[in-house]
Amino acid sequence: MSLPNHPGTLPPASTPALPDSARQRPLDVLFRPAALIAALLVGEAVAALLVLSPQAGGDRLVAFGLLSLAIQWVTLGTLGVLHVLRRPLERLQPQALAWACLGLMLLTTLVVALLCWQLLDVRHEQRLADGAMFVARALALALVAGLLALLIFQSHWRAQRLAVAAKQAELDALQARIHPHFLFNTLNTAAALVHQQPEQAEQLLLDLSELFRAALAGPRPVGLHEELQLARRYAEIEQLRFGARMRLEWDLPETLPALSMPPLTLQPLVENAIHHGVERTPGSCLLRIAVVVAAAEVTVTVSNALPPVPTATPARSGHGLGLRAVRERVQAHGGSVVAQAVQGQYRVSVRLPLPPPEPPAASPPPQVTTW
Repeated sequence: MSLPNHPGTLPPASTPALPDSARQRPLDVLFRPAALIAALLVGEAVAALLVLSPQAGGDRLVAFGLLSLAIQWVTLGTLGVLHVLRRPLERLQPQALAWACLGLMLLTTLVVALLCWQLLDVRHEQRLADGAMFVARALALALVAGLLALLIFQSHWRAQRLAVAAKQAELDALQARIHPHFLFNTLNTAAALVHQQPEQAEQLLLDLSELFRAALAGPRPVGLHEELQLARRYAEIEQLRFGARMRLEWDLPETLPALSMPPLTLQPLVENAIHHGVERTPGSCLLRIAVVVAAAEVTVTVSNALPPVPTATPARSGHGLGLRAVRERVQAHGGSVVAQAVQGQYRVSVRLPLPPPEPPAASPPPQVTTW
C-alpha cells in the first residue's frame, strides 16, 4: 500500500503490550545454552580434580564416573529447582537471590549426598568413617564451589548492568541528535508557510511537537505503528524543506502487526537517508520506507537512491553513531540490522521477530440440560 506524501496516514494498529524481555532478570543468565554447557563442563572439571588428587585411591576411572554422576545430579537438580521456583525467586533483589540460589544448591547437595550414602553403601569403606563425614565433605565442596559461582555471578551481573547503562547512554545521545539546524530550518519553513499555507504550517508545528515529545520520552519499547508515525512526521517535515527534490514513498501492509521495538529505531535511519541521499543529490531523490510481514519476523527497510559521482553537494562525513546504536539496540531486542548498497540504492533493513501467538482461550464446556 502506497501512502501519499503529505499529509500521510498510517493504518491503525493495536498498541502491543510491553514484553517481559524488556526487563532484565538475573535468573535468565543461568538458563542460557552457554551457561548450561559451562555448568556441566565445570562439574566435570571438579570431578577430574578430585580424582587426580593424591589422596584418591583405587580405580580412578570408576571414581571419576561416580563423582561426575553425583556432581551432575547436584547441578541439574539445583537448576531444576530454580526453574520451578523461578517466579517467586525473581521478586528478590539480585544479592538476596544469589544467596537463595546458594542455599538451594547446598540443600540439593545434602539430598544427593544422603542418597549416594544409602545407594552406594559406602559405610563399609574404611576411608569414610561414617555417613556424617561423607555428607560434610560433600557440603564443604558444594559451599566452596557455590561461593566461587556467587562471585562470578556478581561480577557478571555488575558488568551486565554497566552494559545496560552504556546502552541507555547511547540512547540518550541518540535522542539528543535532533540537530539545532533541523529545528531552525523547520521553524523558518513554518514561518514562511504561515501566510501562504496556514494549514501546512499548523501540521508542520504539530509534527515537530510530536517529534520532540518522542525524543524526550523514556526508554520504553514502542509499537511499530508509533515508530512509523514518528518516522513519517520527520520525513514530511524534511520534505517541506526540500520540496520536489525529495520523493517520499511508503509501502505498508493493510494491517500492521502488534510488534514492540526499541524507540527511535527508524527516525535515525530516515535522517541518514536524507543527509547522505537527498542532500547530496542535485536532482530528485527517492526515499522509500517499506514493511514486509513474514511468518516469523517483520522487516522494515529504509532505502534512498545513491547520489551521482561526483556530487554537487560536498559529502558530510559521518561517524556511523546512529546506525551503530540502532544495530546494537535492535540486536539486544532479538533482531538484526543489515545495511547494503544494491542497484544504485542504499538500503537498511531492520528485522525483528514476531511474538509467538497467544493460545486461544478455552471454550466453556457445553451445558447439558436434564429433564
